[in-house]
Amino acid sequence: MQVCNNVLITHRYEKRHVNGPESLYLVGGLLVTFSILASRVSAKVGMPLLPLFLGIGMLAGEDGLGIEFHNYALANVISQLGLAIILFDGGLRTRMKTFRVGLRPALSLATLGVFLTSGLTGLVAMWIFGLSPLEGLLVGAIVGSTDAAAVFSMVSGAGIKLNERVGATLEIESGTNDPMAIFLTIMLSEMLIGSLGSPIATIFMFVQQFGIGLAFGIGFGWLFGRLLKWLELAPGLYSLLAVALGVVLFSITNMLGGSGFLAIYLAGLLIGNMRGRHLEFILPVNDGLAWLSQIGLFITLGLLVTPSAMFDYAVPAAVVALALIFVARPLAVVLCLRPFFGFRWKELTFISWVGLRGAVPIVLAIVPVITGVENSALYFNVAFFVVLISLLLQGTTLAPLARWLKIVVPEGVTPLRRRLLDVLPDDNYEMFIYRIDSKRVEDIPLRMLRFPSGSTIAALFRDRQMIHPKGSTRLRHDDLACVIGISDDLPALNKLFDGEARLRQEREFYGAFTLEGDAPMRDVADAYGLTLSESERDRTLGEFIAHRVGGYPVVGDDIDWHGIHWVVNEVDGNRVIRVGLRLH
Repeated sequence: MQVCNNVLITHRYEKRHVNGPESLYLVGGLLVTFSILASRVSAKVGMPLLPLFLGIGMLAGEDGLGIEFHNYALANVISQLGLAIILFDGGLRTRMKTFRVGLRPALSLATLGVFLTSGLTGLVAMWIFGLSPLEGLLVGAIVGSTDAAAVFSMVSGAGIKLNERVGATLEIESGTNDPMAIFLTIMLSEMLIGSLGSPIATIFMFVQQFGIGLAFGIGFGWLFGRLLKWLELAPGLYSLLAVALGVVLFSITNMLGGSGFLAIYLAGLLIGNMRGRHLEFILPVNDGLAWLSQIGLFITLGLLVTPSAMFDYAVPAAVVALALIFVARPLAVVLCLRPFFGFRWKELTFISWVGLRGAVPIVLAIVPVITGVENSALYFNVAFFVVLISLLLQGTTLAPLARWLKIVVPEGVTPLRRRLLDVLPDDNYEMFIYRIDSKRVEDIPLRMLRFPSGSTIAALFRDRQMIHPKGSTRLRHDDLACVIGISDDLPALNKLFDGEARLRQEREFYGAFTLEGDAPMRDVADAYGLTLSESERDRTLGEFIAHRVGGYPVVGDDIDWHGIHWVVNEVDGNRVIRVGLRLH
């Protein structure tokens, strides 16, 4: 009898709670599943993913399926964690060598650029909505920074390879400009509710945000990187430990008044640039976590939105968005980059256009809501429209604009896969897998191919069979070659296995002729009938081209001189190694 009663009680309990956490799990799982499946359709029709995730959240919300979600504090917690993981992943994938050309301009845009963009946008908002100067500036501060999630996702999803100067500047700017936007938003919100301290306290808060974030990010990032490289763990634990350490750093930095976003980005940067077996396990898992963060973040923000309550803001918010895209951002980019860093107009145009707004403005728009700023709904709704217009208008045109402006460089062949072998404690031997698609290496004995010293083909796969290669073995089309070599061999291996289509693209881009960068300029001038000054005749071709492009040459830089396009083909640091000649 007691057993029957227990069974009956259990049945009643389960029946009463069937709509409890299980329904939450069901809805959450369905939303994420639908978002991932819809991304495949989005990729085929060319629609950006981020507004798709945002739209799915709106369809599930109050005016769609009827899910009511108005917990701004919880949304703020979810959004901050999602942004932190996205920035951590962005730092892991940023190569330190990009700082050579991108650091100084990116920092200029991340500080002065955000300030100028916010101020100019705030003036427009003040005029459109009839706001006070402080209220207008708060609107500008909320939408003033580019979004790391949007930039990382849109640029990588566009399927283009930007020249290093533009790509590095955008990448570093989007990862480092959040502290300025957060500082301005918090400062203006506190001014509007009358709780801001003295000017000295405000300056101290500014220094504190950047100083602590910078120091903790670099210091603990180096420490975490060494720890992950030293530890021997099960493969699945490396990524969990890396993310856990990143979240701990993010939390501690915020609690001490620093910028957790800056700290976790820098920590990811340092960890990702310490080569070791740990990266082989961290990067793939963290990529999935970053995608999950983007999906969860945009769905959560979409659930907060009530479309029926936003129609009154649509037209004036669209005017603010267009002013930001076509006036404020371009002016800030030109003022920050043109006088000091010598960017070309086509590069400035593209950087201006890729001032993408994503989750960050909507997250910052939550700050006035939870701090009690009057008329806080206006800030949230304006931020939403600005983000939506930015993603749809700018996000869908990135690839065509980059090609039209000719800031895209040919993307040569790369390994299908590469993996660190970790045979010796401090070695950098890797396995590179290439698919054979070049007539230059087909039907030629392996002993006749010029492999970099120390590299060799360890195995061949042909028609689903493994072949043990010998010196007389000939490669065939669609063979899979497993090459053992060191990381420094990669450029030479890529060139060796370049396919015919890519070679044609490179010839069209760089020209049919290539000259070495150390060729004396006097010899080049004599060969092509060029006129030089005495000082120019004493330079090498590489020095001459580097001087003409501003001292920081990148692959793809070109100058039109004496009826010839001189195109930088290869660089090593600031030294031009090879130059292509493309005739008109």
